[in-house]
Amino acid sequence: MSVKFSKPNIKETDLNLVKKVIRSGWLTHGKNTSLFEQKFKSYTKSKYSVTVSSCTAALHLSCLALNLKKGDEVIVPAMSHTATSHAVEYTGAKTVFVDVNHETGNIDIAKVLKKITKRTKAIIVVHMAGFSIEIDLILRVCKKYKLKLIEDCAHSVGTKFKSKHVGNFGISGCFSFYPTKQITTGEGGMLVTNNKSFYNKIKKLKAFGIDKDINQRKKQGTYDVKSLGFNYRLTDFQSALGLKQILNYKNNLKKRHIIAKKYINDLKNIREVKCMPYSANCSFFVFQIFCKKRDKLLKRFKEKKIGVSIHYATPLPSMSYYKNKYNLSMLNYQKAKVYANTNISLPVYPSLKSKEQNKVINVIKEFYGYSK
Repeated sequence: MSVKFSKPNIKETDLNLVKKVIRSGWLTHGKNTSLFEQKFKSYTKSKYSVTVSSCTAALHLSCLALNLKKGDEVIVPAMSHTATSHAVEYTGAKTVFVDVNHETGNIDIAKVLKKITKRTKAIIVVHMAGFSIEIDLILRVCKKYKLKLIEDCAHSVGTKFKSKHVGNFGISGCFSFYPTKQITTGEGGMLVTNNKSFYNKIKKLKAFGIDKDINQRKKQGTYDVKSLGFNYRLTDFQSALGLKQILNYKNNLKKRHIIAKKYINDLKNIREVKCMPYSANCSFFVFQIFCKKRDKLLKRFKEKKIGVSIHYATPLPSMSYYKNKYNLSMLNYQKAKVYANTNISLPVYPSLKSKEQNKVINVIKEFYGYSK
């Protein structure tokens, strides 16, 4: 029996709606895009939401809407997907990395203070693996130094901080619908914000800078372009796929929590393995363990045909582009290095069967000599 790392939570009814949209011939600018935005906005309790072609696009648009430019600096965690820092680089601004908490992978707020200069304009935080950063603390920093906050919520559909969905604390929250995520549209993403003027700016930036949506035009083809923009739109059939999943997401999230609780309970006595404590506010995008002999365990998983992953194996400051451009040394990012060298992401998708999860758990127990 093999176990996949992830399986999209797509039902037959979801596919039927996608087929209906494709057969209609109305593949973009459609009603499903608006519905998806509305339902996602409702789920996160945000004032505004905008579909985009990826979370990377949402991050890039957020940086553009803040008018970041050469000479500006943006603080970013040393542990994340490279999309987080790339979004800053696209604008010409400088990425300033800060080490993370090696237990959570989230940015070390105390070390953020040491990296703030007169050129610092914003901070991007990542809610790693669906565990929220201490938002109230980072907000105090932003308020004191008059910095904008962008939330990278790529892992965080369903993550809350003090009963409030993440993405609602900064100027924007950027979500991902990549195939391994809790909701998928193939590629795709969503940007949420509670700032109307920021929302209007994002709407134009994501669609070439065009000043009128297709349903706002009095005559076909008539619009103006007053600023440069991009083509970061999501198709209507992708939105249809996402729409059905967000409508069913509460059940998806509930099952992820059940699976996470079992991992925590069954692995708690293995000294060589650490798990994050259970949190009712976590989305459990993945279930991470932090372990000794990580690479040997990865090899054992492969031998047993169990799909796992790493989030992430390489700290951003050690990647050649950033290391060479900014002459960075990993001596300044030791906790990110520990995190990168010890984490494994286990399967936690809703359709994971009990016997499949037991196989994953038993392989870990056998590897460390805890099997009966």
